[in-house]
Amino acid sequence: MGEEVKQTEYSRAQRQDYRRKVQLSLDVFETMLTQSSFEFERPLTGMEIECNLVDADYQPAMTNQDVLASIADPAYQTELGAYNIEFNVPPRPLPGRSGLELEADIRASLNAAETKANASGAHIVMVGILPTLMPEHLADGWMSDSTRYQALNDSIFTARGEDIAIDISGPERLSLHAATIAPESACTSMQLHLQVSPASFASNWNAAQVLAGPQLALGANSPYFFGHQLWAETRIELFTQATDTRPEELKSQGVRPRVWFGERWITSIFDLFEENVRYFPALLPELSDEDPLAELGAGRTPNLSELRLHNGTVYRWNRPVYDVVQGRPHLRVENRVLPAGPTVIDMLANSAFYYGMLRTLSEEDRPVWTKMSFAAAESNFVASARDGMDARLYWPGEGEVTPDELVLRRLLPMAHEGLRRWGVAAEVRERFLGVIEGRAKTGRNGATWQVSTVQALQERGMTRPQALAEMLRLYCERMHSNEPVHTWDGPA
Repeated sequence: MGEEVKQTEYSRAQRQDYRRKVQLSLDVFETMLTQSSFEFERPLTGMEIECNLVDADYQPAMTNQDVLASIADPAYQTELGAYNIEFNVPPRPLPGRSGLELEADIRASLNAAETKANASGAHIVMVGILPTLMPEHLADGWMSDSTRYQALNDSIFTARGEDIAIDISGPERLSLHAATIAPESACTSMQLHLQVSPASFASNWNAAQVLAGPQLALGANSPYFFGHQLWAETRIELFTQATDTRPEELKSQGVRPRVWFGERWITSIFDLFEENVRYFPALLPELSDEDPLAELGAGRTPNLSELRLHNGTVYRWNRPVYDVVQGRPHLRVENRVLPAGPTVIDMLANSAFYYGMLRTLSEEDRPVWTKMSFAAAESNFVASARDGMDARLYWPGEGEVTPDELVLRRLLPMAHEGLRRWGVAAEVRERFLGVIEGRAKTGRNGATWQVSTVQALQERGMTRPQALAEMLRLYCERMHSNEPVHTWDGPA
């Protein structure tokens, strides 16, 4: 959920002090990158899964406080919407058979959480956007009880000075205005973390940006919002628009959006934090008591709270993370590209593909990002979000190709090789990358299954709301089977 804050309103003096403190933290961070000992000898991976809650009729259940009280596990936390919860998977190393152990652990934890949620009359659903969510669900009582979320909502609307326009194209275009950031709560993702050294951060981040398009094409799982069929991964465009602090005039001036792909390849993690400070005003200017210069001078590791809080309000699809654990600083690439779901094995297949590709791409003698423009990587990302498996993607040496061609011909062997370099056991590679291969060969991901199922149900005479609810019921059945989505059948 991000770091909690203590207040929802901030004075002008606080904002000025915060800006100075963020700049000071940036200077200290620059010094640390050259002098400090960062933890990275044993690279760890981490995962966060954002989930939705539904009632017995598969409609949104605004009961996350009750459900979390029932689950009573600190790994489960609130998210923005009262119908959302987040599951934080403890970090672990990649090598060996740990992927199979991770699959078993995640399934066991989610099954236990589901059983406890049932006691509160709710079911847990892993999906990019809850298909049965409608405008009336976000009218009242939609926000989790959190000072941070209220402060974020207030700051975004203070910056905008007007309602947020949501206008998304697609087979059934949607256009509306929102008086709160409620539509953002519809966007539920899985986040993948990789701990890296300062020296290798830039190559890993650049690789993640290159990979964002193919990742999305394979993993799209959000075709419906407010009853409209929109993009294959509508979550990308919805999240971009729902948190936009810019009125039209600032967009016309080229002011950058808070949800941002970026605009250039980088040479250091410092480039990203410097861009954050240079381009983005504070949304949550909360001050800490720490003097980062004094901490560094005393030989301790500064928390850099202001810099980290500010970074948490710039929503890059691949975000830089600075953190301190047991007194040691470390850096992570946080991949925020993928939606949640459909199944645990699908999500772990997505993560295996990502980690394998990252290892291979980041270690190439002539990296792929030296052969393609940043704009081409962004164009791939947008095309994949919009069209999923039907996108056309540019790749050096291939020209313009479909995702299935690209994955089967070029990327799958690279992902296998990357996982082999990580020391991942052959049976783990085969299990998870076999799912990616199956998706590429069938052209079926969560988005295509949802759309074909709803269409089949409507052809049988159901209304759109009925078809969405029945599709979600079938989706949940199959989600619990843990059979990968490319093997799912339609309605019986």
